[in-house]
Formats: sequence, structure tokens, C-alpha cells
Amino acid sequence: MSAVVVERLSKRYVLRHQRTAATLREALGGKLPSFRTRLPASPARPDREEFWALREVSFRIEPGEVVGIVGRNGAGKSTLLKLLARITAPTAGRLRLRGRVASLLEVGTGFHGELSGRENIYLNGAILGMTRAEIRRKFDEIVAFAEVERFLDTPVKHYSSGMYVRLAFAVAAHLESEILIVDEVLAVGDAAFQKKCLGKMGDVCRQEGRTVLFVSHNPTALLHLCQRGLLLEQGRLVADGGIGSTLDTYLQSGSETARRFSTDESRPRLTSVELDRAELAAGRLVLRVGYRSPFPIAPVVGIVLATQAGQPLAGRNGRMAGEAWQPVASTTGIVTARIDPLPLHSGAYRVSVWLGDPANDYDERRDALAFDFVSRRFYPQSPASEALGPLDLDWQWTQEIPPPCNDQPPQ
Repeated sequence: MSAVVVERLSKRYVLRHQRTAATLREALGGKLPSFRTRLPASPARPDREEFWALREVSFRIEPGEVVGIVGRNGAGKSTLLKLLARITAPTAGRLRLRGRVASLLEVGTGFHGELSGRENIYLNGAILGMTRAEIRRKFDEIVAFAEVERFLDTPVKHYSSGMYVRLAFAVAAHLESEILIVDEVLAVGDAAFQKKCLGKMGDVCRQEGRTVLFVSHNPTALLHLCQRGLLLEQGRLVADGGIGSTLDTYLQSGSETARRFSTDESRPRLTSVELDRAELAAGRLVLRVGYRSPFPIAPVVGIVLATQAGQPLAGRNGRMAGEAWQPVASTTGIVTARIDPLPLHSGAYRVSVWLGDPANDYDERRDALAFDFVSRRFYPQSPASEALGPLDLDWQWTQEIPPPCNDQPPQ
């Protein structure tokens, strides 16, 4: 029997719109007629609007499967997990869960700020379905994993967000449940804690055989933990298969292929930055940078590649190419930059761009676009999380072994 069954699941929200100008007039009580006459007429629109966060989503998950759920912001991932965790009710469709469910969806969900860490372990464990005897048996493991022994009797309202999520994850991960649901809350912790959590989730999957649903924007974590992937787009399930093929579909199907910028016609400006996602899926970075100028320029485009945290990894501009770069003076055009192969580990990265010529700086766009990358070197058998740093460099190793000593001991 399937651990999770979802059939034509839908969730609708009603968005309420306030009529700003009318509300302001009502608040003023008609006491400022001269001001009231200056208010622009509000465009006619309904006071209520329906928004479908999920639309007829269906799938089955077998016991012991580890499934990654991917999609861009607003695709419906968190809504799906809240439905599975019974936090909210579906508008239509049905779902069936077989076994006890532990969920970690938001930092500190189920915690009471005035209670101590010790008291919240018992409270949160009870909310998740643990008996008092079970909590007592797991208590030392939970505290040791969360690393909050020093603050165990301090009210959690004084905890940092990192301490909050450590304690919340520790309770959820140590619950002996059949189904574990985890959202992207792990991003709150530092790198060491994230690696520790991923290690614990790996143990949960491999040793305890739990069914796990995991939402993440980190392709390395997904490849490390999951065998199967679900891709959501605008509330609909558009791909369901192996985690590798699902990530390929996700990384190539983005609507963020081109980033357009407004231009000031009085000076040279960047107009667009386009990422070739098909090339990215093949392990190459190809960027096309558009520009416009009121007068002919010999364009020089600079690009800085950085980690998601903003740490610069590499910077280059066309002028550094020397004789290989021969810009042609023009008022509009596209400059293409290429890195082949792309020496990065799996992860999320940012790109900033700059426009100038040999004598001037014209325009700059910090964080012009962001992208996820899945390294083919470690994909999918050896996760990049086992390597240090974001760069996937071609290390070459040699070893010299001295010849064996043949000298015979003296007789």
C-alpha cells in the first residue's frame, strides 16, 4: 500500500483587494474635499480574486521513497507540503497518508516563546505525535543534536533563528515517524549545521527506511538524498521521474531566461542578460549581454560570477582577451561570453554585469540574474557536498614511491 496518495488535489485562495482611494476618502470622512478631488480615479477591478495555488495534482509515493519537490518561487511547493502535513485543508481532491507524519515547514512552528527549550521539546514532540515516554527516551539525542545544552532552560524567544531551527529540526528528525516532510528551512542554519542535517536525513532515509518529502533549491542536497523528483509549475505537476531527469527539466524550463532592463536613452546602457539554459544543462555557461547607446561605442562587457551568498568566484571582461577581442563600434548589439567547461560544484550562483569601453564606465547591474547548476563531474553518484568550496577544479595527483631497499643486513 502506498505511503502517500494524492488525487486531483487543488487549493484555492481568495485574494481581497482594497479600493485604496475610496478607503482613504472614507477615512478622511469627507473633511478634505480639495484633497479628495485630486485623488486619481481607481481602475475598476473586483474586490475579490481567486488564486489557485495548486490545480489537480496527482501522484503516489511508496514506503521508503525519498522524493524531492522542486519548482520556482510561487510554484506551489510549500502549499503542497502544508496540505500533506494537514496544516490547511484542500479545496478539492483528496489525499491519504499511511503512518505517522513529522513535518518541519517553518522555523519554530509549534514552539511557545515564553517556554524554555526543554519545555518546548516536550510541547513540540507532543504536537508531532510523540508520547511522553518516547520524548524522554529521545531527549538526550535531541539536545545533543541541536547543540543547545547551555540554553536548554532559557525561553526560546531569546533564541536566534539558527538555534530555533536546530531545535525544531532535532525534534522532527528524532520522531519515530513513517513520513518526514521537510521544507527549505535548513537554509536558515550555517553551512556546518546544514551538512549535519543532511547527514541526519541521509541516515533517516537509508537506515530507518522512512518516506521523505523534501523541498529544496539546492540541487546537491536533492541529488544526495532523493531518488525521485516532482516538478511543480504554477500549481501544476509537470514532471515526475528520477531526480536527475527532473532537475534537468527544471533547470532548462525557467521563464527567467532573459532579464530585461529599462534603458536611459541619454547614455549607453545594458538592456538584457540572457542565460542559455540548454548549454548550462550540458555543463557550459553561455551568457548573452545586450546593450544600447545613443552614439557608437566599442563595447567592453565585464562579468562577475559569485556564489549565492555573494562571494566572488571569477571576474573577466572582453578587454582582457587581448588580440582575440576586436569590438566593432555600434549603437546596439549583443556580447556573448562563454565558459566551457564550467568548473563549479552543484549549487546556486549569481551573475553581475558591467558595460564600458576602453575609456569609460557606462552601466552596471549587480545580481543581474541567478541560476542553479548541477555538476556533471559528481552527478549523480558522488555528491558535491563532499568537496570543499564551490569550484570544481581539475586536480592532478602524482605519487612517488621509493624503490624497496635491497641492502642485506650484515652477517
